[in-house]
Amino acid sequence: MSAILLLGGRSGIGLAIVEALLSETSGATVLLAQRPRPEAPGSDAEERLRAAGAAEVEVVDFDATALETHATLVEGVFAEHQVSHAVVAFGVLGNQEEAWTEVAAAQRLLTVNSTAAVGIGVALANAMRRQASGKIIALSSVAGVRVRRSNFVYGASKAAMDAFYLNLGVALEGTGVRVLVVRPGAVATGMIAGNKPVAFTVEAPQVAETTMRGLAAGKDVVHVPSLFGPGMALAALLPRALWRRLPV
Repeated sequence: MSAILLLGGRSGIGLAIVEALLSETSGATVLLAQRPRPEAPGSDAEERLRAAGAAEVEVVDFDATALETHATLVEGVFAEHQVSHAVVAFGVLGNQEEAWTEVAAAQRLLTVNSTAAVGIGVALANAMRRQASGKIIALSSVAGVRVRRSNFVYGASKAAMDAFYLNLGVALEGTGVRVLVVRPGAVATGMIAGNKPVAFTVEAPQVAETTMRGLAAGKDVVHVPSLFGPGMALAALLPRALWRRLPV
C-alpha cells in the first residue's frame, strides 16, 4: 500500500493537496508529520482525510527546529512505507518587522523555512532514490521570487528554499523521482488570519487543483494564481530603483 507523507500536518494548503492526491490514490496511508500537542493531535485532520479516502492516518512527531532528528524521521517513515508523494508544507511567516530587528526572530524564520526545508529535502531525495520512485511537492511562495521590503526576511527564507527544490528536481532527473515547486501568493489559511487583505488571495483547494495539474503535466514549478507566472517573470526584469517605488 502506498503512503502520502505530509510534513507540516496542520498546514491548510498541505491538507488540501493531500485530499486532492487521495482523489486519485484512494486507499493510501497518510502520514501527518507535525509538532505534538497535548490535546488529541491531528484528530480533526484525521477525520477529514479519512473522509477523503485515506485507508489509515498516522501522526508522526516532527519539529522543524530539531534539525538533528530529520534524517532519522524520514528514514523511519520510508523503512515502513512506500511513499508515493511527500508534501513539504511546514513554514512560519513571523512578524516581519521583528524578523529584521531581532536576531532570534530572524534565526527562527531562516531555520524553519530554509535550513529545515533543505535538510528534509535531502533526506527525502535520498530515500526516494533508493526506492526509485516518488514525487516531492515543495510549497514555496511568490514572495521568494523577487523579495520585497515589506517581508524581505520571509522572502529571503523562501528564496533559498525555492532555489534548492527547483535544482533538486534537476539533480534527480533519471532517478524516477520528481520535484514540483508550488509558488502561491496569499492563501486564505490560518497563517495569514488577521492580516490586512491582499489582492489575488486564493483558497487552499485552488492551490491543490493547480498542484494536481502541474503533476499531471510534468511541470517543475507552478504559480497560484497562474497569472503570477508571467507577472513574476516581468517583476524580475524591473530595475531595482523602480521595484523599490512599488507599493510594499
